[in-house]
Amino acid sequence: MTSTSKHDRRPTLACEIAADRVLAGRAADAGRMVELASARELAPGAVVPDLMEVNLRDGTAIRQAIESALGSVAARSRDVIAILPDTSVRVVLLDFETLPTKRDEAEAVVRFRLKKSLPFDPADARISYHAQSSGKGVRAVAVVVLNTVLAEYESAFRDAGYNPGVVMPSMLAALGAADAERPTLVVKVDAHTISIAILDQEQLLLFRTLENVRGVSITGDQLAEEVYPSVVFFQDTYKLNIERVYVAGLPEAGGAAPALKNQSGAQVEELIATSQIGSTTGAVPRWRMAGVVGALIS
Repeated sequence: MTSTSKHDRRPTLACEIAADRVLAGRAADAGRMVELASARELAPGAVVPDLMEVNLRDGTAIRQAIESALGSVAARSRDVIAILPDTSVRVVLLDFETLPTKRDEAEAVVRFRLKKSLPFDPADARISYHAQSSGKGVRAVAVVVLNTVLAEYESAFRDAGYNPGVVMPSMLAALGAADAERPTLVVKVDAHTISIAILDQEQLLLFRTLENVRGVSITGDQLAEEVYPSVVFFQDTYKLNIERVYVAGLPEAGGAAPALKNQSGAQVEELIATSQIGSTTGAVPRWRMAGVVGALIS
């Protein structure tokens, strides 16, 4: 989901609209850390992430939050990576024997296959995909968002004076911070969802977004229970064991480490290190910054 920007290079700003707040950051010149970050809370109900329904219920409050959060970090830049809630976007892994070499022909094939996976017509959606080789051919990581939903978010940024040159779902953005040369589990918790990804050799092998009724107060044992079916599916399908686990979105990720380590046998780490975020303006929950940081350092 990449829009055309007047600049060729990747934006140095990223801003995530979540259900409960807006988070923003600016990349350092070296590109391996966020040198300045900010966040603004939103009232309950201002953003209601959904695949098909209206997401942004209080346009004025959201615009003001974007203006304030990005205004604290943007300097003169106006191009931004816009990060959407995971439940506003569908990520689907599709396997093919081959895909056409021409991009438009390949996208038509991907759209056709997506008809069975979506509750709406793919013709009404923006689709972006990344093709990666697999043992049996080609796997396409397809990202789908309904045109009306995408328009809501893009309009919110433009109304605030910014150009959403790149648009990404939160979990895929966060994966930019993960070192996944070996079998790696990434778990990202937010107020309403648990997103799970498993990668190996920098390729995405499994992706799921689950409902999270416990929010960020979820315990390590509860989180491990939610993750367990995905780990078993991966092990049975690929005959590999998880060797590294990253956790994001919890105030104290270490609290989940014993249960996740006991389940997988792998070392558990926080996805975002404290050293990857420099200065902050206002109260910024660093543990919620995985999407912004991952988008900027990938």
